[in-house]
Amino acid sequence: MSLIEDLNWRHAVKAYDPTQKVSQENIDKIIEAARLAPTSSGLQPFKVLVVENQELKNELSKGALNPECMRDASHIIIFAAWDNYTAERIDKVYDFTTDERGLPRGRFGSYTDKLKSIYLNAPQEENFAHTARQTYIALGLALAQAAELKVDTTPVEGFDNSVVDRVLKLENLGLRSVSLMYVGVSNPELDWIAPMKKVRVPKEEFIVEYK
Repeated sequence: MSLIEDLNWRHAVKAYDPTQKVSQENIDKIIEAARLAPTSSGLQPFKVLVVENQELKNELSKGALNPECMRDASHIIIFAAWDNYTAERIDKVYDFTTDERGLPRGRFGSYTDKLKSIYLNAPQEENFAHTARQTYIALGLALAQAAELKVDTTPVEGFDNSVVDRVLKLENLGLRSVSLMYVGVSNPELDWIAPMKKVRVPKEEFIVEYK
């Protein structure tokens, strides 16, 4: 199937079958798609956390808009962004990059100096807003990969970030949660949106062309 066909197949699942599990092989492929996402300056300023443990899912669901969906999903994928840019974080990424490419460390020093002059002088909340936006690129690719694998998913912003951050101790990792992705197997009896026609904005209203 083509990517367009895969995307037409998927929908935001509203209820999962708690007895069904997604294979580790498919979870790994979904995570790999997120890992390969492009990011600003190649900094990849976020991490992906994968929760399968039922007790943790139960705790996290206390802050969810649809707690049953969160509890019953096979896995919860959390996209958590850096809480701020630091010189150490920028240098760590570029040191790794130069090492992997067989280049001397500091090869991109003029560029990383420019990044530091921008981010280290910006308010933390402004920096977090920037790192948070990067996570949505990864979320989109993860959703697309899941669709290709015919794995049911739900992209989620309807949750209490403070609950997720506290339960997973994200502050200790220098992270803050941004969005979630439920992964599992749809419950055909309760997933009320599944039989409905998929509706998108008409092309003529979606596209603005400048020729």
